Amino acid sequence: MAWTEALGDDYMKRREFITILGGAAASPLVWPLAVRAQQAAMPVIGILHSALPEPNSHFLEAFRQGLSESGFIEGKNVAFEYRWAENQYDRLPALVADLVGRRVAVIFADGGTVTALAAKAATTTIPIVFRISADPVKAGLVASFNRPGGNVTGVTVMTNLVIAKRFDLLRDLLPAVRLIGVLLNSNSPITDTRSIDLQTAASSLGRQVQILTASNESDLEAVFATLVQQRIGALVVPMDSFFMNQRDRLAALAARYAVPAIYDQREFVQAGGLLSYGTSFTDAYRQVGVYVARILKGARPSELPVLQPTKFELVINLKTAKALGLAIPPSMLATADEEIE
Repeated sequence: MAWTEALGDDYMKRREFITILGGAAASPLVWPLAVRAQQAAMPVIGILHSALPEPNSHFLEAFRQGLSESGFIEGKNVAFEYRWAENQYDRLPALVADLVGRRVAVIFADGGTVTALAAKAATTTIPIVFRISADPVKAGLVASFNRPGGNVTGVTVMTNLVIAKRFDLLRDLLPAVRLIGVLLNSNSPITDTRSIDLQTAASSLGRQVQILTASNESDLEAVFATLVQQRIGALVVPMDSFFMNQRDRLAALAARYAVPAIYDQREFVQAGGLLSYGTSFTDAYRQVGVYVARILKGARPSELPVLQPTKFELVINLKTAKALGLAIPPSMLATADEEIE
């Protein structure tokens, strides 16, 4: 995938060092000084996320890959401090305050714009690298894409750039469908903006949109029941950390209620979803790792332009299409980047 723009201690020695310190742990002076000395030799990256660890493990692996390309290996010459809000956004300020108090070298803010905004509100000195799916300028995170300014930069997958394309794909697949549902997280700070963008894109293609919201697991069943009751012919699921965590359930509900749905990440299609159209999120995380490494080596966030994707991929689950009784148009099959049997 293409994008625009764009220390080491031996393990056994560290074990011996920790053992020696263990004997001196009773001293209130020796231990804090020793810890600070160890941290000085090994920078700490604070990872702040609005969601849960398990569904995001493969993305963090891509982040580690980006770091390793510049020689940074977790546990060898760089340490991680993880803070997970578990989809409780009101926990983010306290979690990031803890990272700031620990004087981490860099904060990686992930899990949506809400996470990046919480990090920015907490510090103006610690570098912050975000991974979001919105416009960071409109969100107030940076001054501009090329000159972010301040202590914040990162990678945006800019999903609103491909909103119209998703509606276009649904139109090709389901030409008779005029009313399309859109699932949004009511707890997200960008829900209103995203709703406007979606309705504008649908209208330009002669389609109507019904906005449906969910912020917890129990809401999801009600959403699909509403789709059937109101005879809404298809569903668009934009990027959201909560939805990502619930991708297996969303795919299962779409299958049970026979609702054709399009997502912005291939992981949904791997879970049994019908279609996805968007950028490679694993490469976005790798690029975040590259940026964090550059900052650890002395680069300033204000000098690192916000990265945007230039390539998008269409993934189709043929097994799901068959179960829904849908014939994928030959033109769509010809342009698909991946077909899952």
